[in-house]
Amino acid sequence: LETAYRACLESRLANRVLLQIAHFEAPDTESFYAAARAVAWGEHLGAGASLACEFTGRHPTIAHSHFGALKLKDAIVDAMRAPSGARPSIALDRPDVRVHAHAHGTTVTLYVDLSGESLHRRGYRGEAGEAPLKENVAAGVLIRSLWPQLAAEGAEFLDPMCGSGTLVIEAALIAARRAPSLGRAYFGFLGWRGHDAQLWRTVQEAARSR
Repeated sequence: LETAYRACLESRLANRVLLQIAHFEAPDTESFYAAARAVAWGEHLGAGASLACEFTGRHPTIAHSHFGALKLKDAIVDAMRAPSGARPSIALDRPDVRVHAHAHGTTVTLYVDLSGESLHRRGYRGEAGEAPLKENVAAGVLIRSLWPQLAAEGAEFLDPMCGSGTLVIEAALIAARRAPSLGRAYFGFLGWRGHDAQLWRTVQEAARSR
């Protein structure tokens, strides 16, 4: 779990950090629903939590990702509602828990999205310009161009056509060795039942002390 927290906080390149919670064969839609419903969802979210579901990949009987996401949502909601009648609400934007299903043929893997939303959203930008350069892409360009080594040697960074300043900001974060997501308020694990608040504080404090 500490490694996952550090990846969410410190990775400059990642889009998402996913925690695998189930892996099964599902030759058709009904078996996908049944296997997804059989997961111990109470270990991951409470009945009063908000939920979002995603589906990617290629499956022989699930032709559309939206349909796959709806079947996954139905399985989770039905499983949670059965014991008490209470069920999670649906929130597409910043839910307490985001569940991701990926199909490779008839093999399906379920994940909890610990990042919650793309990690290129560092938290330091309020508004983005038109067609902005994503922060993790900018960091990738800088790392590919050996900026971390150059910064360590005291090199200067100039960007005369900086636009919204993404390259400059990411270059400064790299030079300062600052974890890129220290200013980010939302992560998917914060509403997840497996979240360890004390461990997360320890990871944050370690990143701030560098």
